[in-house]
Amino acid sequence: MRSSLYPRLAMQSIRNNRRFYIPYILALLGDVAAIYIMSALCRDPGVKNMTPGRPNGYMYVSVFMSIGQVIAFLFSAIFVLYINGFLMKQRKKELGLYNILGMGKGHIAVVLTIETVYISVLGIGGGIVTGLIFHKLVSLILHQMLGMPVPLGFYISWDGMAWTAALFLFLLGVTLLVNLNKVRVSKPIELLRGGNVGEREPKTKWFMTLLGIVTLGAGYYIAVTTRTGVDAIVTYFLAVGLVIIGTYCLFTAVSIFILKALRKNKKFYYQTGHFIGVSGMLYRMKQNAVGLANICILCTMVMVMLSGTLSLYLGTANAVHEQYPGDVNISVSYFPQPVAGEEDWRPFDPDAMLAAQTGFIESQGFHVENVRTSCRMGFGAGKVSDGVYTTDRFNDTAKGGIVMITVITEANYTATTGETLGLAPGEVAAYGVRGDTLTIRWTVDAVGTELGESSFPIAKHLSRNPAFDPQITELVTIVVPDDAAINDIWAKQAEVYPDDYSSMRWLSYLDVNAAEEELEELQTRYYDAIEDGSFYEGTGSWKRCIWNLRSEGEADAYGLAGGFLFLGLFLGFIFLLATVLMIYYKQISEGYEDKDRFEIMQKVGLSRGEVKRSIHSQILMVFFLPIVVASIHIAFDFNMVEKLLTLFYIHNTTLTALCTLGTVLVFFIAYGIVYAMTARTYYKIVER
Repeated sequence: MRSSLYPRLAMQSIRNNRRFYIPYILALLGDVAAIYIMSALCRDPGVKNMTPGRPNGYMYVSVFMSIGQVIAFLFSAIFVLYINGFLMKQRKKELGLYNILGMGKGHIAVVLTIETVYISVLGIGGGIVTGLIFHKLVSLILHQMLGMPVPLGFYISWDGMAWTAALFLFLLGVTLLVNLNKVRVSKPIELLRGGNVGEREPKTKWFMTLLGIVTLGAGYYIAVTTRTGVDAIVTYFLAVGLVIIGTYCLFTAVSIFILKALRKNKKFYYQTGHFIGVSGMLYRMKQNAVGLANICILCTMVMVMLSGTLSLYLGTANAVHEQYPGDVNISVSYFPQPVAGEEDWRPFDPDAMLAAQTGFIESQGFHVENVRTSCRMGFGAGKVSDGVYTTDRFNDTAKGGIVMITVITEANYTATTGETLGLAPGEVAAYGVRGDTLTIRWTVDAVGTELGESSFPIAKHLSRNPAFDPQITELVTIVVPDDAAINDIWAKQAEVYPDDYSSMRWLSYLDVNAAEEELEELQTRYYDAIEDGSFYEGTGSWKRCIWNLRSEGEADAYGLAGGFLFLGLFLGFIFLLATVLMIYYKQISEGYEDKDRFEIMQKVGLSRGEVKRSIHSQILMVFFLPIVVASIHIAFDFNMVEKLLTLFYIHNTTLTALCTLGTVLVFFIAYGIVYAMTARTYYKIVER
């Protein structure tokens, strides 16, 4: 008889508390399904056997899904423990009643264990079944976003099932141990009264208030002053950490300071809706603060991930065309003067090289429709200050970081942009430099010997980089009047970098009337043709000649951007689901806490309409505070996200701004829908 009592009590408990348990089980089911799908995608042999031409396909899928699994599980652990704490708080009276009626703590432990088994079966089992059902659909979406062929067949990952089940059994086992320990250390009377223990009025914590203001200010300052993608990588997590600390301080201390200030404003405070809302929030702010901060941080994470990955994906097409202006892109590195070890050096002949390349393509039955060429050189330098650079890159005086200085001629600039600058001898046009003069101190790298300096008056500041050259460092581009000027700069940098001097680069962009498959075949023939030493005869001396197809670069870029977008959408959905459920549980919790309070207020003369207005005022204040703060975080974070995107060659500020604004607007709409749903539940509880 007793053996069947415990399972019936466990099932009855879940059924009676279904308002709490159903969302919890559904969320657990969704997390399990997500992690199984990501695990299966990593192991799917159809993904491993990608067709030729997509060499990085499996790597992108494997890396992104592996990262996704780790993030999703860590977040699931935090979320499950958070919700479990809420559930135990709501069930204290029930467990205390069991104890009062004669059940020992050991018997209660058995009931809780059986409940955990039921939840495991429903959540983990249901999640794996859901994952099996949706795995193929997700696979189709992922490969479409990556621009890769879809693997055929239906795959079941038994290893993925076992791994996912083991992770969540461990997680639920931890929650069970936490619950059993709470029962063990609690007294029956404490369990019966646990849900009714009130909060004392929190004191104004001046140190935490100051800490919140300082950390938020520091995080915002780092975000808005970041200048390059490299700086963003180095400082991003520091800024995020400071903002997270500041957010918790904001809700736990600064909010109390603000609420007390509102209470001192008698015109505002002594109104029915404001009086109840402010006083209610003030006395419960200690327990509300962490929940509100969690919701705020989750909202920020979702919006940053979605806006950033969407900007990356939508900006990839333009980035590809900037990196690969032609169907066939040829880069030749050469030295304009003889260098050590090249006794038979001959000047590089760009016209002969272009003739050899176009002649080969024409000989294969294809027509070269458009030809563009340019010449440039680039070298690294240490930034002393805006407009002042040193070739002793790692000297203590170069505290502004490393920059890449690219030099092109005015003729190349005009060919690229169609604009004539009319530079006088000694003048330059510059991108990425402030001030009226650009100065380069020619100091032997790592030695410190000064060889003079060059100062160039800046005739025009360029708003757009005319020599797009993918780099992760800060970019500086200078346009000089002619070949003599660029050759002079090359000779000086070769002198100060005796073991690491840069070469000149001749670039040719060719548009060819051929399909993607034909271009890939053409490239194969090219590599076969250059085996013959006579292919480059008459082109002079040069170091390296590289062929790049736009189609290959595009496939690789979309594989990377699509993987990020998919991961952002996948994790964004999980975080959004968690945000919704945290808000739902918070509203239910507050509803039960407010129910008795509002009943008393109605008994002492407060009308039903006044009760509803005061409820509405309090919910609005609590509910929309996190997303308002999250939107402020997004506004300050925009500059840093934009700089991070430059690492993927995305330089479209307008696109990033539109994606960010659109994401925030859509999220506000979704948040409003959640508000309408949870507010209705809150009203039903309070008015019951």
